[in-house]
Formats: sequence, C-alpha cells, structure tokens
Amino acid sequence: MAAQSGSTRVIYAALLGNLLIALTKFTAALVTGSSVMLSEGIHSVVDTGNEMLLLYGLHRSARPPDENHPLGHGREIYFWSFIVALLVFAAGAGLSFYEGIAHILRPEPARNIMVNYIVIGISALFEGVAWSMALRHFRREKGKLGYLTAVRRSKDPTVFTVLFEDTAALLGLLIAFVAITAAELLEMPQLDGLGSMGIGVVLATTAIFLARECKGLLIGEQALPSVRRRISEIASEDPDVVRVNDILTVHLGPDDIIATLSIEFRDELTTPLLETCVLRIEKKIIAELPQVSSVFVRPQAPLDLRQEAPLNLNET
Repeated sequence: MAAQSGSTRVIYAALLGNLLIALTKFTAALVTGSSVMLSEGIHSVVDTGNEMLLLYGLHRSARPPDENHPLGHGREIYFWSFIVALLVFAAGAGLSFYEGIAHILRPEPARNIMVNYIVIGISALFEGVAWSMALRHFRREKGKLGYLTAVRRSKDPTVFTVLFEDTAALLGLLIAFVAITAAELLEMPQLDGLGSMGIGVVLATTAIFLARECKGLLIGEQALPSVRRRISEIASEDPDVVRVNDILTVHLGPDDIIATLSIEFRDELTTPLLETCVLRIEKKIIAELPQVSSVFVRPQAPLDLRQEAPLNLNET
C-alpha cells in the first residue's frame, strides 16, 4: 500500500506538470506557428491523459474481489498501463509524424522565436521536477538492481511508465530546442518539421518499450525468485512437511500474488491433522509475505514415486 501511495504522488505530480506545460506549449505554437512546438503540445496532452488513465487503473485495481472476479481486480492496472503505451504510440508518435510531414511539405518560418525558447525553458523546469520525483521513487523501488534489470523485473508498471514518459518529454524538449534553433539560423523551416518527426521517433520508441513490458505483466508473470524461495522455506519449516515439490506463482497485481504449492506431508498424518497443517502454512505465508493474497496447497505423493526433478528456486 505504501508503494502504491508513492506511485500515486508521482502520477499526480506528472499530471499537474503536463497539464500546465500543454497549455503553455499550445499558446506558443499559436503565437509562433512552430510545428515542433505544436507536436510538443500534443505530446504533453497525451501524457496528461496517460496519467489520468494510470490513476483510473490504480483505482480500479484496488476494488475487492466479487462473484465474477474471485481473485480481485489487480490486473486492471496492467491493462490500463498497456493502453497508455498504445496511446503514446498512436496519439503521440502518430500525430507528431503527421505534423512534421505536413510542415516539411508546407514549410512556414516560425514567428516570435523567443516565445518558443521561453516556453521550452519553463517546460524543462516543470518536466525536470516531475522527472526527479519519478526517478527518486524508482530508485527506492529498484534497490541495488540496474535500471534496465529493475524495469524488466518490476511488477508495478506505474513506477517505470511515468519515469519513461518524463524522460521522453525531456528528450522531446531538447529536440525542439535544436530544431527551432537550426531552422532559424539556417533559414530552413523544414527543420522545424524534421524536429517534430524526431519527437515522434522518441515517442514511438518509448511506446514500444512500455508495451513490451506491460504485455508480460498482463499475460501473467511469476513472483521474483526471492519471494518464491521464501515461500518454499516457510512451508518447509513446518514439522509435518517432508518437502516442497513445486511452487507456482503469478502476479495478479503489483502487490497481489497467488501461490500454489505441491507438498509432500508425513505419511502418518490423519485428515484433520493434514487440514490443520495446510491452514497453518497458508496463514504463515500470508502473514510474513503480505503481497501474497492467496495460497493453495496440494498434498502430493513422494517425489521418487512421481519421478520428477527437484524444485529449483535459484533461477534468475
């Protein structure tokens, strides 16, 4: 819950920043006629809508289980994060490419170029604040892992989606600055449109990466090896357990894991004692690992009778 609260604060900060920036950029585009500034305004509008979708996804994913969704609604956040990636690609990158091509075919020199520079500076300040908040939150979540490894292993798409969006926004502002300056100094307004297309490339690359990561979460990813290993250790510590033969875990949400264990129990256990042992294991796992919301235990025959390989929990 604390992690979700932190993600929500980061999203709200990005939402407010992008909304103010979008209004500023559109005003500048109207005054100067700059294609790249119009693309930047579109970019900020898309980012604003994305933050609203992420907040909606967090709200929907927090709903309790019901008759039609007995395991809860945790994957709602994965679905809406995937929609965000599609919007970045379709709305952000698509419109930026369109505007860039249109400006190259019908070039018009920008007016009042100083307005663009002022807007870029103000936007960079707002985006920088939002980016620094997202980066600090991501660093706390990733621990000692590398950035790319942390993204691939993260089960909370809101953590890296906002960070990648803000990073793309800062890159877009840099491209806008270079394109506007080059178009003015070289007296080639087509470079303004080329800058708009460059922003489209940044957005398309960001969208493809986000979609790839969100797809894996939406399909269903297992818990981290450390979590699976601890689940096995808790079950193995019970005096009535001979060995844990297998563990199957899947993330239903960032902090919502379902675990299924196949366990070999002592042969002399009666049915009531077996039921008590299963309940004891389930309660202990959920108490120590609050991110595990449901535990299912299946008693299983001895390992040598089934000719199966030993359980390996050390893979990365």
